[in-house]
Amino acid sequence: MFKIQLILLYAFFTFFSFWLNLERPNVSDGLKVQSDDTLKGVTWPDEFTLTKFSGPDLTPSPACLAVAATGEVFVGVDKIGSLGKTPGNGSIIKLVDSNNDGKLDTHTEFVKVNNPRGIIAMGDQVFVLHAVFSEETGKASGMDLVVFEDKDHDGVADGPSKPLIQNISSPKFISDRGVDHATNGIRMGIDGWIYIAVGDFGFYNAVDQAGTKLTMHGGGIVRVRPNGTEMEIYTHGTRNIYDVAIDPYMNIFTRDNTNDGGGWNIRFSHQIQSGEYGYPLLFKNFTEEIIPALVDLGGGSGTGSLFMDEPTWPAKYNHVPMMADWGNSKLYIHRVTPDGASFTQEEEEFIKLPQITDLDVDGSGRLYLSAWDGAGYSGSPDKGYVVRVVPKNWKYSAFPDIKKASVKELATLLQSTSSVARLSAQQELLKRSAKDAMKVSWAMAADKKLPLYSRVAGIFTYAQAAGESGTNNLLKLVSDSDVKEFALRALADRKTASKNVPVEPFIQALADQSPRIQATAIIGLGRLDRPEAISYLLKTKVPASFVALPKNMEGPHATPNSAIIPAHLAVQALVKLNAVDACVAAIGTENSTIALWALRYMHDPKAVDGLIAAYGKTNDEVLKKQIITTLARLDKTEAPYEGLTWWSTRPDGHGPYYKAVDWELTPKINQFLIAEKNKGEGSVKEYYADLNAKFQMGIDEFGGSENLLAGNENEVAIDLESIKNKSGQIGKTSIEDVLLAIQDIKGDPTKGNAIFMKQGCVACHSINKGDPLKGPFMGQIGSIMNREQIAESILKPNASISQGFATVLIVTKSKDSYMGFVTAENANEVVLRDITGHVSTIKTSDIASREEMEMSMMPSGLANSLSIEEFASLVTYLSEQK
Repeated sequence: MFKIQLILLYAFFTFFSFWLNLERPNVSDGLKVQSDDTLKGVTWPDEFTLTKFSGPDLTPSPACLAVAATGEVFVGVDKIGSLGKTPGNGSIIKLVDSNNDGKLDTHTEFVKVNNPRGIIAMGDQVFVLHAVFSEETGKASGMDLVVFEDKDHDGVADGPSKPLIQNISSPKFISDRGVDHATNGIRMGIDGWIYIAVGDFGFYNAVDQAGTKLTMHGGGIVRVRPNGTEMEIYTHGTRNIYDVAIDPYMNIFTRDNTNDGGGWNIRFSHQIQSGEYGYPLLFKNFTEEIIPALVDLGGGSGTGSLFMDEPTWPAKYNHVPMMADWGNSKLYIHRVTPDGASFTQEEEEFIKLPQITDLDVDGSGRLYLSAWDGAGYSGSPDKGYVVRVVPKNWKYSAFPDIKKASVKELATLLQSTSSVARLSAQQELLKRSAKDAMKVSWAMAADKKLPLYSRVAGIFTYAQAAGESGTNNLLKLVSDSDVKEFALRALADRKTASKNVPVEPFIQALADQSPRIQATAIIGLGRLDRPEAISYLLKTKVPASFVALPKNMEGPHATPNSAIIPAHLAVQALVKLNAVDACVAAIGTENSTIALWALRYMHDPKAVDGLIAAYGKTNDEVLKKQIITTLARLDKTEAPYEGLTWWSTRPDGHGPYYKAVDWELTPKINQFLIAEKNKGEGSVKEYYADLNAKFQMGIDEFGGSENLLAGNENEVAIDLESIKNKSGQIGKTSIEDVLLAIQDIKGDPTKGNAIFMKQGCVACHSINKGDPLKGPFMGQIGSIMNREQIAESILKPNASISQGFATVLIVTKSKDSYMGFVTAENANEVVLRDITGHVSTIKTSDIASREEMEMSMMPSGLANSLSIEEFASLVTYLSEQK
């Protein structure tokens, strides 16, 4: 059977190569390819120079990095990794190129921290997001956002950190698994907020420095002021985002991590404040309710993000979000085009870097990238590095010492074409004098001759410096169409400063011709918390795309739909304003659709009573069905979240609730729906059965409960003993979960030897010295890789291709094609072994093209039929080959 699979796969490769344009150039044409063995496989465009900056001796397992405006590089070393659990193996390393020649000169250990996952270097302060371990138990107890200071500039933190947010990830799952789905990157916007990428572990009762407590079930973006106050949720419903890219106009972009079980893949999204992005509970059956991503990009693992906005960079590569993908080992550019209140996008590859984790740029335009480079899921002391990238004709220009800069010089920097310079100047102005900051920034905000990015920087600097006292000036800018959007956003941006902001400008802006201004006004009305806004929000038009999916159809998760954004945001605002009475009153009117949409989320007795009363007053059968559907949605509610549950790497996406429970109005809703169902026959009964399944009602009289997925109980630990011997379990389990399982299940090496032979591994791998070399030699694999690395190489063969065994496609001048790896080569001929073991000798004079493919000859999925115990035995057997 195995040989048949190999032959079929080879046939596919042969057909695929014939289908391709056989005359196409080598993939490296137009790219620089690094010849240094430590940077093997790195490629980048010809317009740039890429050099190695640090290696694994200083920066092994680099999980994140940040660059100060002046060029100092702070690297988060994480030898614990994403699945490791041993504290004491993490630190922030400061790297300095003191003469700015592109080479590292000095380094210091800035501070020891566990699992660093996000860094911001701003002046004397270094903000760090990291895991916290209990001294008593030695286990992870959560994640904190903290700030260190280095006022004496000796490259070492002056003392202990100051906490800004504590407990911003679930201690249970960090302790049980590691930080693979925990809280990740941090980045500061020109509005002065620190934006935090939260993975789908979520968190329970995170607390900021003002004592504000916050809970988030699942992933999204949280933001907080740099002093650790005003913490709030910005968006919700992402899966496992690792970072955010923020442009000069406060557009935020994310590359969401892949879902291992639902086929939802990598999604590139525009994150709009208050938006719900649906993972995982609304993806399958309730897609009409979410803001969809801009594109589905297939498999991968999104990591660091940056919006490049630096004048020293070529126009072709500037003013774009750059998104790293660890799984694909590439840095991508997304070319975004405005579309209503959002964007459309086109993705293109930029730099190939093995398991890239993060990126950041300094004030002179030096871009630094960190590479995990096969450090494994539990980290490694021997893998990982940092590279520097600059444009070809780039010349170093010293970034000003902003601490010594005059107010006038800071004002000039605040108008700069460099986003790094604008943010650095802003933060320095705010630290010095509110009076000076207000004077400088207001002059910029009001100057119609300045470019928009300068005026926007001025508006947000002024809003931060002036607080409530700046309301009247900001209101003046609302009449300026060029900056109206940003003036409105600044007015409602901080709830602590918006008490006296009038609601009228926002209501008037609802009728603006600009969809972006409309969206900003709707968000603002939700934040100002004024009930007089409700009647205006209810007038928001709901587009035709707001239609429930047909039964058994899964919705589009990543199809741009800018038309849905105003209504989506208005519903979020109505819910925040608790507009129950107004929504009930709107049932059956021209605003009925948006009212019923909002009522889906209002578990309030007045909502239920109002829906039932409205049902009895209408003869409109369409409206009656809409009311019944809304009541069915309200039949159950979400169980209180306490940080003890997680939907795992293969979630039940049935929705709309993770753990549905009754509430005080459930009996009344059940009684009403059962009575209405009993009045009908045939198709009516089927309709109620479908509702029963879709909304997890569990009403026996309706039937359909057999279709209700019983998942969503992942708070119960997996019983390895009960599943370890189930055949095919490897194919049903995510790679992370397999690696965690084989930590506890060691297996039998004797059985592993038999599996090595049975699975056909021996067809492509030699195990004994002297045997003919076929594929990578396994006789000493245990002295090169640990068990986890061996397992990863089997499960993800394309992630780490052995040197010399990359797949090569050769096409001859006679149009014959050969695919395999090179076993021998000289000036006259190339010897190629294909996936079936067949050897071909090709004369070099006959070769028309030769291409090294980004794939291993070893197909993925060869271990899918194994049980966890069998796979553990195979890994143990190989690990003993020293």
